[in-house]
Amino acid sequence: MSNSSTTSISAYLENTLAGIAQAFPATVSQQPVRLAVAYSGGLDSSVLLHAAAQYAAAHGVKLFAFHIHHGISPNADQWQAHCTAACAALDVAFDTRRIELRHSDKSGVEEAARISRYAALGDLCRQHQVPLLLTGHHLDDQAETVLLQLLRGSGAAGLSGMDRWNTAPTLLGDDQLLMARPLLKVSRAALEQYAAAQQLTYIEDESNHDPRYARNALRQQVMPVLAQYFPGFQERFSRSAGHMQTTQRLLIDLAAQDMALCADGACLDLQQVRQLSGERIDNLLRYWFGLHHLRMPSSAWLSEMRQQLLEAKADAQLCVTHPDCHIRRHRNRVFLTPRDDADRSEIEPQAFRWSGEAEMRFPQFGGVLHFDQAEQGIAADWLRAQPLQIQYRSGGERLKLALNRPTKSVKYHYQAFDVPPWERERLPLVSSGKQILFAAGIGMDCLQLATGPGPHICLRWQADELSFWQDI
Repeated sequence: MSNSSTTSISAYLENTLAGIAQAFPATVSQQPVRLAVAYSGGLDSSVLLHAAAQYAAAHGVKLFAFHIHHGISPNADQWQAHCTAACAALDVAFDTRRIELRHSDKSGVEEAARISRYAALGDLCRQHQVPLLLTGHHLDDQAETVLLQLLRGSGAAGLSGMDRWNTAPTLLGDDQLLMARPLLKVSRAALEQYAAAQQLTYIEDESNHDPRYARNALRQQVMPVLAQYFPGFQERFSRSAGHMQTTQRLLIDLAAQDMALCADGACLDLQQVRQLSGERIDNLLRYWFGLHHLRMPSSAWLSEMRQQLLEAKADAQLCVTHPDCHIRRHRNRVFLTPRDDADRSEIEPQAFRWSGEAEMRFPQFGGVLHFDQAEQGIAADWLRAQPLQIQYRSGGERLKLALNRPTKSVKYHYQAFDVPPWERERLPLVSSGKQILFAAGIGMDCLQLATGPGPHICLRWQADELSFWQDI
């Protein structure tokens, strides 16, 4: 490889890191700056590690190489040994993580390995306090990605391919970590020339030649034909991906404007949503799912869900199931709720005593009970002396919210306070003997409230935030 070509790879790395420093100054301004390379030992990551080592030495950067041992190949131990030796020769800090594949029966070995690999890389970044992870994706990878997404019928988001840099919280497990791809404009042929010129040794993963994997089939059988009849097609695919990235940014801007008009707290106001065209509604829903890091549904699924949301009867308790959540409609509002299908009827009441704590956690009930000081509330001395109990509603419980208002059933208060039906199942009651003191989502029973000299306590329930990804 010519010196100018070698310099060009170093320039791509320099430009990428400079761009990140400008876009995310807080992330890369830490002293000393730390970078990591996702290092498999293959051609791509070997070239990246070599160039990054030169950059790190010139700029006083602490460089790490993180290797993931999948245990799939019989050669995995040899690969790890190779990576260890290569990093020692370059004076690069090396760490490795052995992983076991999960859910490979559902998503396939290739996807399961990818998910587990990035999760482990994110853990290693946090362990070593590295804010920026570099990967060896290159121009040919981008072309393959775009073609795969086209064959899957993807929209603008899928056809955008890979970004030069981005956060990937659902992969790395942290929205503060950045992932960058400095070689995204460099062809595999150029990487091979660089490796030959620098006399780099690298490993060949035998699975890369297995045509059962879609990407390998494209790489071995389709891409050579495209190169024969359309020389330089990779650059044109990359250019198209850039156009799609611009289109996707515009769609996101439009969705953000529609969200500002349609959002009602954490839910969507259907009356406002109905003012939009079908295409803009779908765009808004995709944006909403993206905000919660939910997997994107198919166009057919999205169209069917939109139809149900808009056309179901006003009093229908609509619940559409997504692989990661439930989409529910209640009184002209649309909610995203976690897939929390636990049977709470089997959870027994739990007795407890209050000893003056500011809060008490009740894991079985999925939240924290706060004891806030207030001008009007339960006398603290009285509360401290009572045997208390937390439980879920079984039916027939009643609550009096004010002396000038009648005692009503908890069910009535839920309706009056517009508490959605699915939330009522997760809201506990606190009682002393047979007397209900507090109902989460409603408030305190007035019969035990005291005024005058304090201190007084008001109870407050804070439910745990349930992850949309708990079932994945």
